[in-house]
Amino acid sequence: MAEITAGQVKELRERTGSGMMECKKALQQVGGDIEAAVELMRKAGQAKADKKAGRIAAEGLIVIRQTGGAAAMVEINCETDFVTKNDDFRAFADAVADTALNGDPADLAALLALHMANGQSVEQNRRECIAKIGENMNVRRFARLASDQGVIGCYLHGTRIGVLVKLVGGDADLAKDIAMHIAASRPLCVSAEDVPADLVAKEKDIFAAQAATSGKPANIIDKMVEGRLRKYFEEITLLGQPFVKDPEQSVDQLLKTHKAKAIGFARFELGEGIEKKSGDFAAEVMAQVRGDDD
Repeated sequence: MAEITAGQVKELRERTGSGMMECKKALQQVGGDIEAAVELMRKAGQAKADKKAGRIAAEGLIVIRQTGGAAAMVEINCETDFVTKNDDFRAFADAVADTALNGDPADLAALLALHMANGQSVEQNRRECIAKIGENMNVRRFARLASDQGVIGCYLHGTRIGVLVKLVGGDADLAKDIAMHIAASRPLCVSAEDVPADLVAKEKDIFAAQAATSGKPANIIDKMVEGRLRKYFEEITLLGQPFVKDPEQSVDQLLKTHKAKAIGFARFELGEGIEKKSGDFAAEVMAQVRGDDD
């Protein structure tokens, strides 16, 4: 068996982020060949990543990148808030946002297949990051807006809420104000015309059933339903909502004052829609201390 030097172990540790004994064992298996050891450990890392894939990842970071006429936003999830402070995890999240911005992928699968600055795909880097850190993590979603002849506004509330919005007309300050409003008020879409038809039908049925209990004539009930629908649209659409910085005017009125128009937006809130597991945290910590992978 070839003698493994401390220098070889050090180099392999730096390249893989793995422990000293893991690196030494891998080098011994391949006769001291650094490249072969890296490949061997990457394969082992992939197996670890697959084993951890079923674990719920609802923490993480929202990252935004903007340059010139475009902006991209990504949500990268991990299992614990502790990992969000890890330099490797943060570097991975930043690099994914850069890749989404520069690569303009069509969908999430296309983003995962794009090559990052180190020459490996986003998916390869994700798996290696899992192996290095020891937690499941996912590139959950992304949004990218290009300004063309418009203005892109971005807003991050800490690292847990992010917004991109596109305006035609107006300026950067207005776009940022609208982005901040979206972060705070959570509109469903830009205007009443954008509300999905099935959602409108559902709400209309509910309002009609409620109004029917009033005992009023059918023509009055119809007007009651129309009034409630208008109120509903004001609550859930960007244009209908009162502007958070000046509730005396709607966002629509604000935009018209600046001769601007909202074209679209994306709002991410970390972990929304992910069913979080409730369990014994102390037991989870003990499992990690024992080295359990499941």
